[in-house]
Amino acid sequence: MTAPSAIALDAWRDQGRSFNVAGHAIHYWTAGDTAAEPLLLIHGFPTASWDWQRLWQPLTARYRVIACDMLGFGYSAKPRGHAYSLIEQADVQQALLAHLGETRALHVLAHDYGDSVAQELIARHQEGRIRLASCVFLNGGLFPETHRPLPVQKLLLGPLGPLVGRLFSRRRLAAGFARIFGPHSQPSETELDDFWRLIAHDHGPAVMHRLIRYIPERRQQRERWVAAMQATDVPMRVIDGAFDPISGAHMVARYRELIGAADTVLLDGIGHYPQCEAPQLVLEHYLHFRQRLERRACNAGPC
Repeated sequence: MTAPSAIALDAWRDQGRSFNVAGHAIHYWTAGDTAAEPLLLIHGFPTASWDWQRLWQPLTARYRVIACDMLGFGYSAKPRGHAYSLIEQADVQQALLAHLGETRALHVLAHDYGDSVAQELIARHQEGRIRLASCVFLNGGLFPETHRPLPVQKLLLGPLGPLVGRLFSRRRLAAGFARIFGPHSQPSETELDDFWRLIAHDHGPAVMHRLIRYIPERRQQRERWVAAMQATDVPMRVIDGAFDPISGAHMVARYRELIGAADTVLLDGIGHYPQCEAPQLVLEHYLHFRQRLERRACNAGPC
C-alpha cells in the first residue's frame, strides 16, 4: 500500500466549497465516486479538517468522502459571542449531508472533539434521526472520567478564558503539541505553521474559550451517549495512539470496560493525532475494519 501523501494547506483550501447554516458559512470538502459508500470525517479541537489530509487521497479512492470545518474552526465562520455546542455541530454535519443530498447509511471516522459529535450521531441513529453504517473513533474523550485536559484547556474554561484565548499563540500551540504527539512522531515546523494558520484564521483564538465549553457538555451528555454506544448495532472501532496523555491507553481501558465486544487498536508510541503521526497505520487499521464489515455483509446475503 502506498504511503499517504500530504496536501499543501493552500491547495486544500482551494479544493473546498461553502454553504450556509443558520447564516454562518461552513467550508466543506467532498471527493470520490458519488456512487461509493459515504464516509464522513469529523475533525477535532482546536484544528480543522486539514487534519485528514494524509488520508484524503487513499480514502477518496474507495469512498465518497465528506468533511467540513465545523462552526468556529478552520475556514468556517467563527462568530463572536456564539454559544457553541456539540449538539449544534451534529446539526451542522446533518445540514451538510442534506445540502449534498446524501441520505444513505453513513460511515463515520472521527477524532477528538469530533468523537463527541459522532457519539451524538450514534444517539440520533438510535432515535431514528440518521442512519449510520459504522463509526471509528480516533483519540478522543469518549468518557469524561478518563479525559485529562491540558492546562491551557483548564484555563480556557475558567474566568480568564477570554484573555487566555486572545493570548494563545503559535508558540503555545507548539508547546502543547510537543506534549501530546508521540516522541518520535512530532509535527514539523511547517506543519505547526499550518496548524496555527487554521486556528488563527479569522481571529480564531478569540472564540476558543467558547468552543472549550464542549468539556462540560460532554459531562452533561455522558449517560445518553454511553447508553447509545452500549445499545447500538452500529459497528464501532477505536484506533488510538497509546502515548496520548489526554485520551490514550487509559481511555481505551475504560472503553473495554463499558462497551461489549470492544474492537480496539492501540498504536504504541503514537500520541493524540494518529492520523497525522501514523497515517499509514491508521489507514491500514481503518481499511481492515471496513473489509471485515464487507465480508460480514457478503456472508449475510448476495454481494
